Amino acid sequence: MAELDTSSGGGKKGGGKVRSKKASTRVDLTAMVDLAFLLITFFMLTTTLSKPTAMDIAKPDKDDKSEEKLELRASQTMTVLLGKNNKVAWYMGEAGKTPPEIQSFDQIRATILANKKKVRETTGKDIVMVIKPTTGASYKNFVDIMDELLITGIKTAPAIDDENILDSEKDFMKQQGIL
Repeated sequence: MAELDTSSGGGKKGGGKVRSKKASTRVDLTAMVDLAFLLITFFMLTTTLSKPTAMDIAKPDKDDKSEEKLELRASQTMTVLLGKNNKVAWYMGEAGKTPPEIQSFDQIRATILANKKKVRETTGKDIVMVIKPTTGASYKNFVDIMDELLITGIKTAPAIDDENILDSEKDFMKQQGIL
């Protein structure tokens, strides 16, 4: 709609220029907001959330009398002893034949990777991990070592042996003050 400006403009007598008033353009966004919320709701309800992944843990049965045994070389196994104060003792092969080495959780990943590579090169097979949490170890330590095994790509399920910690292993850990 055009309006006639009859007011005196700029000190001039009489009428000035006739100007039309521009209508403001206004877009009603209510429908778009409704549509956006409908789309968000639709996508939230139809997407699949990521499912947590769990790591397989192989723990032997107490009453296992079966004759099926896995043929395993001592040079293929790495035993990890979890101690207190976030310390880890590990050794390759049979207990008592090689002295365990003590490390922190910061260093164990590099050790696992090095031993995995060495076992692969010498035997052509995958490394087998035996995890032995002691009474001084915390649940966090156990979860941390399982995470390290997952990160380093250990394919075989680790054997968890919390009941058969040898006396020589206990003595070593007591001497080092991590049991």
